[in-house]
Amino acid sequence: MPPNRLSPGIGRLKRRSEFLAVRKGERRKGPFFLLEVLDRGAGDARPRVGYTVTKRQGNAVERNRIRRRLREAIRLHAGFDMKRGHDYVVVGRRDALTAPFAELTKSLVARIGRPAADANRQRRVSTKDNRTE
Repeated sequence: MPPNRLSPGIGRLKRRSEFLAVRKGERRKGPFFLLEVLDRGAGDARPRVGYTVTKRQGNAVERNRIRRRLREAIRLHAGFDMKRGHDYVVVGRRDALTAPFAELTKSLVARIGRPAADANRQRRVSTKDNRTE
């Protein structure tokens, strides 16, 4: 039996209906991907993740390479920050091919660990503090 390629306790999204359901959740943009997150209301269930890369991002070889890089970054680092009972869909972008792996991982960890609403709130607070009146 082959070893589990994902972080401990992470499931996979397999059906199209599961991917479409996650589209109704929160969207967190990163420089190399778009992360869609849905709290499915199952508090004790393990998190699930799915990967997708559109044809616009390149041919099959390039799309698979993007998918493999994203999967490995989550397996090694970002998967441990995923919340139980949540579904995640990572929509890869072409820049993920040439990005340094450390930067790709850092971006994934930042987007998975902190909701977009918190990041926006901090940005708004810092712009108010910098005003001169």
